[in-house]
Amino acid sequence: MSQPSTPPVRWSSRSGPRSWIPAAPDYAAATFHSSMPGYQPTPLVDLPELAAELGVAAVLVKDESDRLGLPAFKILGASWAVNRALSHRSGFDVPAESLSELRERSGPATLVTATDGNHGRALARLAALLGLPARVYVPAGTTEETVEAITSEGAEVVRTDLIYDEVVWAAASSTAGHPEDLLVQDTAWQGYEQIPQWIVEGYGTLFGEIGVQLMERAVHLVAVPTGVGSLVQAALQYYRNPAREQQPAILTVEPVMAACVTVSLAAGKRVSVDTSTPTIMTGLNCGTISTIAWPAIRDGLDASVAVTDDDARSAMHRLNELGVPAGPCGGSALAGVRAALSDPDRRAALRISEQSAVVLISTDGS
Repeated sequence: MSQPSTPPVRWSSRSGPRSWIPAAPDYAAATFHSSMPGYQPTPLVDLPELAAELGVAAVLVKDESDRLGLPAFKILGASWAVNRALSHRSGFDVPAESLSELRERSGPATLVTATDGNHGRALARLAALLGLPARVYVPAGTTEETVEAITSEGAEVVRTDLIYDEVVWAAASSTAGHPEDLLVQDTAWQGYEQIPQWIVEGYGTLFGEIGVQLMERAVHLVAVPTGVGSLVQAALQYYRNPAREQQPAILTVEPVMAACVTVSLAAGKRVSVDTSTPTIMTGLNCGTISTIAWPAIRDGLDASVAVTDDDARSAMHRLNELGVPAGPCGGSALAGVRAALSDPDRRAALRISEQSAVVLISTDGS
């Protein structure tokens, strides 16, 4: 893993053509998700007020503030990865088609992860649905509200004084010698890549919903709040499919002091950044890009922008005023697009005009 450094850049864009081509899509995760209690596609909200402010034809917000009863999209990835992993452990060649089938085939297991909030709560919720224990590690500075949200799902929370990247290693190390422990982490490193890839596959349901909701309507830019890169990898796997007629620009948005994608894209290699400075965008406070996300980001992403807490807070409040209950991470999508489209050179790099349509992924609720 690269050594941490101070982020020197706020913006980075692709200088050459996209060259990354994803594997053929697998829609089995969407079928599984549709079997879960309370499943329905989250809204895609048309906000003409934002379109006028940004000088584009349309702005649509994918509102993930209520996904299967949780205030973020994370359960899509956690549930599919657990399905694949537990099915494999139990000797099944294919994943369960429904939650009830997964419950029947699951053997003893403790689900383990590190989190800055929503991923851990999602895994804890899934463990409860399956009747399994969960152990969730959290970094220094995790709020009491976040801890209580995770424990309310029945999970054990292990508090640490570590930054996020270090907590990931602590969680992973805790499973050594405990064969019933199942690490379900949404970042990958050498030797641990299969489960993170399944998490990315699970996130694909979100983008598939957008495709149906748009009903062939053109989209020219998709803004994705980004931590370790799993959600943007899912976006790239969806939108860089050669069979897809529409190939919109993809923009990642990060906190200024956790801008590992922006810095790495500028450097042309994975670079870790110091995330010890707190941010209200807690879910994005990650210092290292997932190994499996990096090739897609390096060769398929169009641009990355870093925003301040004030930027994210202002954007969050604007979305709330317009009826979208976005949290700070969700608000960062609008903050990033504001920063990109207010600059003529950045706007040109993304090929955005007054006729363009923009999709913001609002990843969490307020």
